[in-house]
Amino acid sequence: RRGMTDPRVTKWARVLVDYSLAVQPEQLVVINGTPLAAPLIREVYRLVLERGAYPVVQVALPGLAEIFYKTANERQLTFVTPDERIGPEQADALLRILSESNTRALTGIDPARQELAQRARTELRQTYLERAAEGKLNWCVTLYPTEAYAQDAEMSLAEYEEFVLQAGFLDRDDPVAVWQERSREQARLIAWLADKREVHIRAPDTDLRLSIAGRRFVNADGRRNFPDGEIFTGPVEDSVEGTIRFSYPSMVQGRRVEDIRLWFEGGRVVKATAARNEEFLHAMLETDEGARYVGEFAFGLNRAITRFTGNILFDEKIGGTLHLAIGAGYPETGSRNRSAVHWDMICDLRHHSEVWIDGQLFMKDGEILI
Repeated sequence: RRGMTDPRVTKWARVLVDYSLAVQPEQLVVINGTPLAAPLIREVYRLVLERGAYPVVQVALPGLAEIFYKTANERQLTFVTPDERIGPEQADALLRILSESNTRALTGIDPARQELAQRARTELRQTYLERAAEGKLNWCVTLYPTEAYAQDAEMSLAEYEEFVLQAGFLDRDDPVAVWQERSREQARLIAWLADKREVHIRAPDTDLRLSIAGRRFVNADGRRNFPDGEIFTGPVEDSVEGTIRFSYPSMVQGRRVEDIRLWFEGGRVVKATAARNEEFLHAMLETDEGARYVGEFAFGLNRAITRFTGNILFDEKIGGTLHLAIGAGYPETGSRNRSAVHWDMICDLRHHSEVWIDGQLFMKDGEILI
């Protein structure tokens, strides 16, 4: 099949290398994707070399993960290869290009085997998060349009390509200028939130309180995720109380989990239901102690993303939504929650909802009021 037309891919690569990752001479830059992302991988590779840095390309063939989970013995599942370590432990910059040919390839895998492999990588994940928090690792996740993602989004490939480019403002003359402007607007919200303590969310089947006292919000402005457009923090671990219903299905490890509802007491998930794949939800919550606590709380603010596509990279940024992640928190927010899990779940606030912060109405029906 044809590659996306080159000028757009070249522009995209430039934004990733110069704005998102800010690649400098002599840095070690890991680029990770599948053969389907070849046009973008090539352009990024070229630019990394032009910037005087050292590119390392990791291309995974479709089907390998499935073979691994079905064939590996316990020791093989838990062995962390040097190849896996290079990004989190040694790279100065790490670009992950999501580019799957089949987003459901792992649906038939025993979740216990996935958990085992994940648990063995908890320390590696922690190293990755800590190096990022210390400013030693710039990482970015982007997504290259494939037939699989287009199918999940119920779009043609051409429509989906347009959607992806618009979400990253790559259809504009100067995408970086747009991201810088978004960054300033998000910084304004973060400044307002800086001294706040309690968040109270009321929406259909949702009445949730949590504390953000002493925690900081991070400005997600196209550097860590591309596209981006959210502000996130880690709530005080034992502060989450009440119930929340997630309006959108959540795709994780090849499974689509629908209509998730969580009940919290003292920060901990004490009850969880889902209309589909509930067993998998319970298995994930059992991974470790941290999996039952919230590691991330965030507001989606990208108004160029208006519709649900079944992919978390875009869906969690939809303007007028919020998301929680159970499991690992980001150390730079002040979160202390550790886990092998980090699972984002999205709640649409665009209808019949209110978010109160320290008794002030912060958001109503998805519109920010401050």
